[in-house]
Amino acid sequence: MAGGTRERLLAQADKLAAGLSNLENGEAYWELVKSQFPFVPGLYYFNNGSLGPSPSLVIEATEKFRRTLDAYPSKYMWGGWNHEKEIVRSKAAALLGASPDEVALIHNTTEGMNVVACSLDLKPGDEVILADHEHASGTIPWQYWQESKGVKPVRPKLPILPASPAELVDVYTQALSPLTKVISMCHMVNTNGMILPVREVSELARARGILVAVDGAQSAGMFRFDVTKLGRDFYAASAHKWLFSPKGVGIFYARREAQKHIRPLIVAAGYEDKSIRRFENYNTRNLPEVLGLGTALDFRNLIGAERIEKRVLDLKRYFRERLSAKPYFKIKTPGPDSLSAGITTVEMEGQSAAELASKLSEKYRTDCRPMTEFGLNGLRISLSIFTPSRMPITSFNPWRISNCSPLGTF
Repeated sequence: MAGGTRERLLAQADKLAAGLSNLENGEAYWELVKSQFPFVPGLYYFNNGSLGPSPSLVIEATEKFRRTLDAYPSKYMWGGWNHEKEIVRSKAAALLGASPDEVALIHNTTEGMNVVACSLDLKPGDEVILADHEHASGTIPWQYWQESKGVKPVRPKLPILPASPAELVDVYTQALSPLTKVISMCHMVNTNGMILPVREVSELARARGILVAVDGAQSAGMFRFDVTKLGRDFYAASAHKWLFSPKGVGIFYARREAQKHIRPLIVAAGYEDKSIRRFENYNTRNLPEVLGLGTALDFRNLIGAERIEKRVLDLKRYFRERLSAKPYFKIKTPGPDSLSAGITTVEMEGQSAAELASKLSEKYRTDCRPMTEFGLNGLRISLSIFTPSRMPITSFNPWRISNCSPLGTF
């Protein structure tokens, strides 16, 4: 770490740890966590699913790395931080439950999905399963790199409110054919926050020799999982959402035995490298952000993965309970913890989601994303560790916005 950053991190750890004794006494600890994020005063931020904030500790550490780089550019761009990069790789691998030799530090999920889509030697008539709720960054790479070769995308329709993961597994089972070579799927869809059964689908695929690539943009950092137990071959995640890292940093996992199938998007001197590091050989890149990811992972570890997951699930249950008491709300996200976590999409009867999101932003400084695809017509509400339990979400009725405090309080 840059000079002084470690000491600051340890001081922050003491401060956060001191708050743990208040867990049984209400919200004092989570107010302490929230205070680490320097939001604009008066902002109600429910758009973590698009872009997460960085806590002050991460911002300051990244800025220190940037100043270090600019004070001696060539030293730190080419070699001076090799050891520090490997520490970040190890932390990212620990997050996923993987080996460091299976993890590359890339830019974002989009890059990772492009690496997989451009690499595979597919033939005309081969099929790639891409369910209808896949993000554009998960479908366009296949369209660009493979459809011109005659590879066929198969687009099964997912139910909006499945009763169980088995209902989703059945969708993928029905989409399989002897021509299926790849299943590319989200871990959590960005439309309504539905968690897809990656482990069960991977088991189906493995028995048939089918590769599985997972878009983990919404899942990494929100809830716990182990990529080796999920059974997939490739996993791409953006760190700028639920991991609160500097923007423009991502994590790419490739199972050791599957790395033979893929190749880098960019090549430069040293391209002969056969290790996972070949996927991050850009010659020059924004290394302060990469090292800032390490600090973001440290911040996450101060709080604890189990505590973060529990907090997110507790907020989800509380939010859904309060919504259910209002007859003009229609929840468009499945309820069980096996099917959802920190994202809930809710329709407000008689309101256009796009118009409503604009009103909330302009009038109440409340940021959430409208979701209009698949008949959702809802606001996507992202709940995170900085969300207070007395959530100012809404006190509308279907026809007007109330004049009370910003969106009222449940």
